[in-house]
Amino acid sequence: MKNIETENSNNTMTVRVDTPGLQYDINAIVKAFYPDKEIRVLEPGTVMPASDWDPRSIWMDVRVDDAVINVEGTDHVYSMDSELGPKNSFKLALYDVMCDITGRTLPWGNLTGVRPTKIAMARMREGADDEQVLEYMMSHHKVSPAKAHLALDIAHREEDILSRIDHRHGYSLYLNIPFCPTTCLYCSFTSYPYAAWKSRADEYLDALFREIDYVADDIVAGRAGTDGDGSGRTLCGCPDSIYIGGGTPTSLDEEHLERLLKYLTDRIDISRCLEFTCEAGRPDSITRRKLDILKRYGVTRISVNPQTMQQKTLDIIGRKATPGQVIEAFRMAREAGFDNINMDIILGLPGEGKDEVSDTLERISELTPDSLTVHSLAIKRASALREHLDEIGIEALVNTEETMALAADCARDLGMKPYYLYRQKNMSGNFENTGYAVPGKECIYNILIMEEVQSIVALGAGAISKRVDYKDGSASPINIERAENPKDIENYITRTGEMIERKRALYG
Repeated sequence: MKNIETENSNNTMTVRVDTPGLQYDINAIVKAFYPDKEIRVLEPGTVMPASDWDPRSIWMDVRVDDAVINVEGTDHVYSMDSELGPKNSFKLALYDVMCDITGRTLPWGNLTGVRPTKIAMARMREGADDEQVLEYMMSHHKVSPAKAHLALDIAHREEDILSRIDHRHGYSLYLNIPFCPTTCLYCSFTSYPYAAWKSRADEYLDALFREIDYVADDIVAGRAGTDGDGSGRTLCGCPDSIYIGGGTPTSLDEEHLERLLKYLTDRIDISRCLEFTCEAGRPDSITRRKLDILKRYGVTRISVNPQTMQQKTLDIIGRKATPGQVIEAFRMAREAGFDNINMDIILGLPGEGKDEVSDTLERISELTPDSLTVHSLAIKRASALREHLDEIGIEALVNTEETMALAADCARDLGMKPYYLYRQKNMSGNFENTGYAVPGKECIYNILIMEEVQSIVALGAGAISKRVDYKDGSASPINIERAENPKDIENYITRTGEMIERKRALYG
């Protein structure tokens, strides 16, 4: 069947389905093939207002009970697989139909979740060998051979790193500093301009310190986290890893940054902490004195993130730091004694193709970072970047297999191996974000948060704490519960006590 998108179609695809509970899966799979279209899924009983009806919209009818997917008047009949079950059979069938319609396949097949390596890891823990894991991902989810091998490779590396950590009984600590010098147009994280909040930064830190006190008095002291299910799990003592993220934590001025780190290390024992990360992602926020402060208080890993080394692109995406500032910040970090420095890049940025990506990678290689995180740009239809591109008349580019391969080759040439991976909605080219690192320089926290195998005590505005429970003898978690802090800073400051009580209820 030829592509159903025609000159007369608008930016909408409407899917009517006769069975509830499939809305998320339908939206995710169809959206992966048509990232620029608005996908509307009408479940049974949903009535679309007449004002929203447009004859130029592409229509799909899905009859699950009859095992039929109808697109523009053509029926596609699919069969149920007893091993896959009804829902997964449907997802696989819908994926096959979309491949037929568009003439394209997707590198991750019909997978819609953000953590594809969890599938490989789960099969490994069930006793499957490598060939069985690969066959399962390629046949049951239509993952490409290259991506199936990537997921398996990372799963093995993650298992090796996790085997050295008591992730079942330990915990990690996350602190959110929701300030940035400015907000980049592509950014979807919660952040506020530090200049506008500087006069109230102490109020924010005071609220954060109350949460730190809770960790010190309840968790570190062993008064929280004891199970009642016979597993004997206890959350106490020194965290395995500490991660200060944001925002950009180094947006804080030197006095506020030192006040934060001093209070944290006075109240929390970090002597047995395996890793202490602080994001310093915006080079225009880095000074030599800030680097010295981070080093003095035990930070072992930082990020200096160029995203791209093309000044024209930086101007388009609203990122103020220049390539020269990136180089200077990185060199200052090395001089300050940091031997574990990560750099982030984004592929699929507007105006960038193979030549621009190659140049960025070459300039990064000259700095020899210890890890490289490669992101595929995800642009939301209503994002500031989308609106900005529309205004200046520049098309958002789709990331390609070629540029992904360039980044992978660069990481390999730097002696790095892929060690964690995750995906996002609306990701350019339907690819993934991959972390590469020189062996021994992997970010433990990234693995723990992606694979959801350890409890994370998260502090600050917008932070999400997780409690991960195991049963005796179980290789995988049996339960994951969450407690969220409000994203709004004012709300967080006034409700810190409530957030602490939520954590007490979460960790028991």
